[in-house]
Amino acid sequence: MPLLEKRKIAILTEDGFEESELMVPKKALEEAGADVHILSPTKDVVRGWKGDGWSSELQVDHHLDEVRAEDYDGLMIPGGVANPDLLRRSDKAIHFARSFFEQGKPIASICHGPQLLIETGALQGREMTSFSSISTDLKNAGARWVNKEVVVDEGLVTSRSPEDLEAFVGKMIEEFAEGVHSENRTAI
Repeated sequence: MPLLEKRKIAILTEDGFEESELMVPKKALEEAGADVHILSPTKDVVRGWKGDGWSSELQVDHHLDEVRAEDYDGLMIPGGVANPDLLRRSDKAIHFARSFFEQGKPIASICHGPQLLIETGALQGREMTSFSSISTDLKNAGARWVNKEVVVDEGLVTSRSPEDLEAFVGKMIEEFAEGVHSENRTAI
């Protein structure tokens, strides 16, 4: 039986996601047996970013108005410069991500993706990593930022960049397979 069989995973994204930071985890999740849904606050199609320009387009499976965190077993947030900045402007995206913390469900985020998590108010005392340019933002949100390829803190998985994808994907699948982490529950 695949490790993530019968697990439903949300990938929350907007335009400007770093292509490898969405596509590599998505493929690994599907290969592990997960039912993966691309979610967006408003779009029907989201565009990726690769190198110096726009790349592939992905069909959005559901808008956030159509789903709840209770519908999913885990949340993955890819990076990119534009994607997390657009997501953190969306009250729907912030509420959706915050609900995963409140329910103790695992969350995985890479590169600039943790910018959305800052807006949830749930990072106080959490050990995390990210792309170095947002380390001060995470520290100001109460996180303990460390410079490691992957950090796991009670179901919260973070990594720095596409160079860390192999470690990130491995820990993400492990945490999603473990499921709810009562220590991850955050009253907000």
